[in-house]
Amino acid sequence: MAIRIAVNRELERLEAFMEEAVGLLNPEGRLCVISFHSLEDRIVKHRMKAWEKGCICPPDFPQCACNRKGTVRVLTRKAQQPSSDEILNNPMSRSAKLRAVEKLHFSTSGPLRTEFPE
Repeated sequence: MAIRIAVNRELERLEAFMEEAVGLLNPEGRLCVISFHSLEDRIVKHRMKAWEKGCICPPDFPQCACNRKGTVRVLTRKAQQPSSDEILNNPMSRSAKLRAVEKLHFSTSGPLRTEFPE
């Protein structure tokens, strides 16, 4: 599996998708992502948390200086996993994890990206 992930550049493609996805949503639009591997889920979880937090100031700053606001509300605090009935009916769903966010109405005062492509 690791070879397939590396050869297909799946993690890099997922990161690129996550960078662009929230910008494509209208206010109140929802983004749902299903991942099947822990490395994928980590990327999705961290990006969604960063979108929700907004602020990129170092933790030791006493007050936010960047004035960035979160752009989404996380709808799934923990990854949603298939029920035992679903797994019985569809064994391939066993490793699936669903995470979802909803875009907020207001616009941010800074760029959505935390990194920029070369």
